[in-house]
Amino acid sequence: VQLVESGGVSVQAGGSLRLSCVASGYTYSTNYMGWFRQTLGNEREGVATMVVGGVDWYYQDSLKGRFTMSSDDAKNTVYLQINSLKSDDTAVYFCSDFNNWGPGTQVTVS
Repeated sequence: VQLVESGGVSVQAGGSLRLSCVASGYTYSTNYMGWFRQTLGNEREGVATMVVGGVDWYYQDSLKGRFTMSSDDAKNTVYLQINSLKSDDTAVYFCSDFNNWGPGTQVTVS
């Protein structure tokens, strides 16, 4: 059972990126997949949650419109598209099925 994020980069404000999270060793263990982020010294915060199968999504209110979560179930992969990046988006981003966590991927916006 493993979740691995990728796609974290250093990018200029205003740019876009897409994070990926591959689930290996199993299919999703719960009905939900989520993206979270954490900055040094702060608690991990929820960014987006998706019902497996892509039938419903939930986003942190302040991030609606810039963040889009999607999935490719055939690849056991979920994505997080982030547009109009801001310096406040700098964080380590994690994916989770709410039982298991990936190691995270660093996004730095300058």
